Amino acid sequence: GPGWVVLGVVKMLGGALLAYLAISNSVPAERAVDPNQMYLAAYEYVFPDLHWAVAATALFVVVSQLKINVTNAYAGSLAWSNFFARLTHSHPGRVVWVVFNTLIALVLMELDVFQALGQVLGLYANVAIAWMMAVVADLVINKPLGLSPPGIEFKRAHLYDVNPVGVGAMGIASVLSVLAWLGLFGADAQAFSALIALVTAFVSAPLIAWATGGRYYLARQPGPAVAGTRRCVICERDYESDDLARCPAYQGDICSLCCSLDARCNDVCKPQARLSAQWSAALRRVLPASATPFLESGLGHYLLLMGFIAPGLALLVWLLYHLGLNLLDDSAEAFAPALQLAFLKGYAALLLLAGLVVWWLVLTHKSRLVAQEESNRQTHLLMREIESHRRTDEQLQRAKQAAELANQAKSRYITAISHELRTPLNSILGYAQILDGDDSIPPHRRQAINVIRRSGDHLLSVIEGTLDIARIEGGKLALDVKALDFRDFLQQIVGMFELQARNKGLAFRYEPCGELPAFVRADEKRMRQILINLLGNAVKFTARGHIALRVAYRMEMATFEVEDSGPGISWEEVERIFDPFSRGSSAQGAGGAGLGLTISRMFADVMGGELTLRSEPGAGSTFRVRLFLPQVQGAAAARELPRRHPAGYQGARRRILIVDNERVDREFLITLLEPLGFVLAQAASGPECLALLADFDPDLVFMDLAMPGMDGWETVRRIRAGGHPDLPVAIISANAYERGIHSDDNGLGIGAGDFFLKPVQVAELLEWTGRRLALDWLEADQAPPPPVLPEGLVYPPAERLAALGRQVELGYVKGILACLDEIEAADPAHARFVAEVRGLTRNFRLEAITPLLEKAAHA
Repeated sequence: GPGWVVLGVVKMLGGALLAYLAISNSVPAERAVDPNQMYLAAYEYVFPDLHWAVAATALFVVVSQLKINVTNAYAGSLAWSNFFARLTHSHPGRVVWVVFNTLIALVLMELDVFQALGQVLGLYANVAIAWMMAVVADLVINKPLGLSPPGIEFKRAHLYDVNPVGVGAMGIASVLSVLAWLGLFGADAQAFSALIALVTAFVSAPLIAWATGGRYYLARQPGPAVAGTRRCVICERDYESDDLARCPAYQGDICSLCCSLDARCNDVCKPQARLSAQWSAALRRVLPASATPFLESGLGHYLLLMGFIAPGLALLVWLLYHLGLNLLDDSAEAFAPALQLAFLKGYAALLLLAGLVVWWLVLTHKSRLVAQEESNRQTHLLMREIESHRRTDEQLQRAKQAAELANQAKSRYITAISHELRTPLNSILGYAQILDGDDSIPPHRRQAINVIRRSGDHLLSVIEGTLDIARIEGGKLALDVKALDFRDFLQQIVGMFELQARNKGLAFRYEPCGELPAFVRADEKRMRQILINLLGNAVKFTARGHIALRVAYRMEMATFEVEDSGPGISWEEVERIFDPFSRGSSAQGAGGAGLGLTISRMFADVMGGELTLRSEPGAGSTFRVRLFLPQVQGAAAARELPRRHPAGYQGARRRILIVDNERVDREFLITLLEPLGFVLAQAASGPECLALLADFDPDLVFMDLAMPGMDGWETVRRIRAGGHPDLPVAIISANAYERGIHSDDNGLGIGAGDFFLKPVQVAELLEWTGRRLALDWLEADQAPPPPVLPEGLVYPPAERLAALGRQVELGYVKGILACLDEIEAADPAHARFVAEVRGLTRNFRLEAITPLLEKAAHA
């Protein structure tokens, strides 16, 4: 602060004292200003020995000079770095400028130019006084009078590059005082040059501010002050709000240093406040309109640079000229004219060279501006493209959301339709299963019941297929893993597609590799769907040749290969053939939605395996499925496979409460369970169930979910809270989604194994009931009566009988009739056999065909 002035005055008085001591010790006045002489005179009073005085003087002077030069170099580096950072938009670092100023000090000392510098500093003193008084006048006159804004703004982003109030007042005062100092206005004016600088600057500043209306102080108004710190968008450092400005180029806050160093924005925040714009505007006001095209071509920029360089070179040459005169001493007057002419010629040469260099800089600057404009144009186009992509992405997101909403609506619709279809299908399949286990059903009607069951199962598989899509989209797919008769399962698949391939003129080969396990644990429905999709596509898209199904089993990993000799798939299509709704070029004329392979791969992934494709256009395709299918031993498999329909159970009678709002579903369960000896009660709603609970005291509850009023979940919660925390409860519902969503996290002790989807599989429901109630079932004797076989039949060959037997096992009536037509066409001697089997088939007595085929095989 101002207190440092006191110390400075004390130091100046100390210097005067040292000069007085030097002169008192007979040191000539011209040498008394030499620090060596001053401190030597002082140390001679301190040390009685002259050697000690000289050593102390040398040490002190060396240390002082080092401190002075380094300090001045650092102080100069501040000015150099700030000035050139704004001028060149580059900051090489403060150390560079410190070294640069230190080297300047070393050169000046080595060249012994202190005398010339004394004159230069005298000239500089007038300039410094003019600058200081312009600042003083602005603070003490302009601001109180309202000629300048009340605050002090330091941020470059809000200032004009040149304010004529300060620069103009300083320039006028500097020119007049320097001319006076050079003696152009006489000796008196030369003596008062500093006073001329002081008064002129002090008066000029208010006059220029009044003339310009103070409009060159602020290029734009600063925003309101914000408390706390904010972050610069470029350097990402935190600063106080006074050190930040709003930058329209970067759309954020920018610190003063980054604002000074940025060279790409071209001052878009204040285009009228740039030095080039101010200079061009000043030239247009002075020069005629016809000169405007020349100014635009770079002439204005050239004149501005030469306006600074020419006086600077003149000052440098003048300094060197006076340095040379000082070196000549007594002969200076004789050589002065020649020396003056030589320096004048040198100045002209330097000025010419400077003009060339400046014009080159102007052209380079224009090239940079053109490149910058092109870069800005490309950046603007890029930003427009980014904005266009952003709008497109928003539209895509809205379209995606609309599609997802539509997809969710579709999934809800599928779920609702599934619920409505499952409810009547529960009665159809349920009673079909009951009739299938009834020994009183005549044999010629039992096959009709089997057809009803198979048709119902097919309808159920269609419903499950549509729900699988909804489950995939909702991420709620769950596997139903249980023991599976692996060999029988494969024979069913082979029988299903062998006839289809033969009807199309294709050779079908089933090639089991090695020993296959009898039983495995798998989700039969999903695995069947995978193989049906792959084999169905092979039959559909293969026009001639063969289809092969290879099965291998090793280390609990089953490998299925479906090979065809179809048209094949190109490499481009292989990458997207598994995408939803994607179909290859060979599928354009075929039906299908393009979901089969997608669902198959997803099933394979969920089952712990993979689905891959190897194909070559024109040579066919090979789909390879690897699934984790743990082998199950015979005893364990027997426990997991569906049991035969029981006739009852031993022990005390058990009580079961059936809760369902659909009367037909309650009657089905009563029809199923009552003959087995259970004591039953039924409720049509949740409140009715709770009312019956205390009096009936059930051992087990079958609960529906979708009931009006109190739903099944709430009813179960109240049962648990009412003192029955361990009462076994089975959920029987047509809502397939509820099984995946609430079966694992309901907190009611009801797991996925306690959840049965309508239509109910009787064997599974009875097996669960027996396990939860620890029942000892009584098995019914279901051995069929021996069939009455016709006599004198001529049987077909063994391969024909095997193909016919596979269709009988599947219950595929159309397949059986097609096989019989082939047998009759091949040899008319088999006509009686064909007629017999065809009659049994048309009467749906397929169970009578099996022993006939067994007799034919042994004939």
